[in-house]
Amino acid sequence: MDYDTLKTLHLTFVSLSLAGFLVRYVLAEYRPALLQRRLLRVLPHVNDTLLFAAGIGLAVLLRLSPFTVSWFGVKLLWLLAYIFAGSVALGHGRTPRQQRLAFVLALFSFAQIVGCAVRKSPWGWFG
Repeated sequence: MDYDTLKTLHLTFVSLSLAGFLVRYVLAEYRPALLQRRLLRVLPHVNDTLLFAAGIGLAVLLRLSPFTVSWFGVKLLWLLAYIFAGSVALGHGRTPRQQRLAFVLALFSFAQIVGCAVRKSPWGWFG
């Protein structure tokens, strides 16, 4: 697959991942029973798997290593922060305050992931 196609797929899955996270957060706040529907339990995993596959494809194509390309390594660390914070925000937090704080941290982490990729800087939007 060529670079432009992989990049388009990756960005599409990124957008769907963020939209899905936002929808699930709102549902967790106001209609938590809806989160038990099969589609809302399975679809995020399918999308994130495709997102991850497209990301790996881009990394291989561009020969990016998290150990030699600093912005890429930091981007992956922000990804781990996003996954953890998102999990807490979507119901694994002990209190509603913890969940709201984790939601903000997840959005910040997401923004930094994008910032690292766009600016090619380990500092993301602050570099």
